[in-house]
Amino acid sequence: MQTITTTPELAALCETLSRSDYVAVDTEFLREQTFWPLLCLIQLAGPEAEAIVDPLAPGLDLAPFYQLMADTSTVKVFHAARQDIEIVFLKSGVVPTPVFDSQVAAMVCGFGDSISYVNLVKKTTGADLDKSSRFTDWSRRPLSPKQLDYALADVTYLRDVYQRLRQTLDKTGRTPWLQEEMGVLTSPATYDTSPENAWQRLRLRVKGRKSLGVLVELAAWRERLAQQLDVPRGRVLRDDALYDIANQIPVNVEALGQLRTLSDGFARSQRAKEILEAVKAGAARDPKTLPKIERNESLSAEASATLELLKVLLKAAAAEHGVAPRIIASSEDLEQLAVSNEADVLALQGWRRSLFGEAALKLKRGELALTLVNGEVRAVPASL
Repeated sequence: MQTITTTPELAALCETLSRSDYVAVDTEFLREQTFWPLLCLIQLAGPEAEAIVDPLAPGLDLAPFYQLMADTSTVKVFHAARQDIEIVFLKSGVVPTPVFDSQVAAMVCGFGDSISYVNLVKKTTGADLDKSSRFTDWSRRPLSPKQLDYALADVTYLRDVYQRLRQTLDKTGRTPWLQEEMGVLTSPATYDTSPENAWQRLRLRVKGRKSLGVLVELAAWRERLAQQLDVPRGRVLRDDALYDIANQIPVNVEALGQLRTLSDGFARSQRAKEILEAVKAGAARDPKTLPKIERNESLSAEASATLELLKVLLKAAAAEHGVAPRIIASSEDLEQLAVSNEADVLALQGWRRSLFGEAALKLKRGELALTLVNGEVRAVPASL
C-alpha cells in the first residue's frame, strides 16, 4: 500500500490517475468539535493505481489532487458524495466534476433508499468488508496498517461497484436519470456557507413576519461567529434557543434573561448584547426582503385518503421498475399531488411521470384501481 506524504509523490499519482476514465475517491475527516472539517485522509483508486494521501503530512501541497478533481475528462466516483464534495469545495473552491455517486446510482438501479457502502459492496461483489475501524480518530498519527487497509477498501471495492452499476445503468438506459440527480451535487450553491443564507438550514417555525426577520438575522449572526471561532453552530447557540428568541423578540437584557432556553447568566454575556442587536435589526427588516414561509396546512379528509393511495401506488411502481421510491417522489411531492393534479413536482416531470406520475393522475381520476395479485399490489384499469 502506498501512502503519499510529499507533493512530488502526489503529483505523480494524480498524473497517473488523470489518464484513466474514472477515479474512486473517499475522504476521512473530523468535524464534531469544529465548524470547518479537518481533512485527515484522502483515498484514491483508479484502474491502474491506488493510494492513501495524508493531508496532515508536513509540507504536502494538495494542489495536484484539486486539479484532478477539476479534470472533466475523469469521472470522480464517490459513495454518498455530498460531504466529500463539500470538503473539496471548502478547501479549494473546486466542485469535482463529472461525478458518479454510487449510493444514488444504487437507488436508480433498485438497491433501495440510501444503501450503505458495506451493504452495496456485499450485494454487488459478494465481499464482506471489515467494519471494525469505522470509529477511528483519523487525525491521529501513526495510523495502524489495519486502519489504513480499512480506509483504502473504501475505494478499491468502489471500483468494482462502479463498473457493476454503470453496466446496469447502460443496459437499462437509466444513465440520464443518474446524471439528472448529479446536478444538485455538482452545484456550488449546494455547499454555500454564506451567513446571509444560514436561515435556509432551519425550519421556519416562527409566528409572523417580524419573528421571521429576527430568525434570519440571528441565523446569520450565529453562522458568522461559528465560522470565526471554528466551532459547531450549536456551540454558539442551539436551534431551540434560536426559535425561542425569534418568537419572543426580547428587546432588553431582562427580557432575554427570562427565556428558559438560555442558561443562567447568559443574558449578561457579550453574546447576549450581540443577540439583542441582531433581534433589533431583524425586527426592523422590510418584510419584502424576507423569505416566504410555506405553510403546511392540514390535508382534507379526501386528500389524506388520496395520499395513502398514492403511497401504495408509488411502492408498487418502484417495485415493478426496480427503483427506490424516494428517488421517484418525495413525501412532499405526494402531498402536493394529492391536493392538485397540476402540482409543480418532479414526480410529474420526465422519466418520473412515465414511471409513476401518469398512473397517479389516472388513479386520482378514477381510471386506475389498485388490486392484489399473488400478494403484490398492481394498478389495473378501473371498471366503472
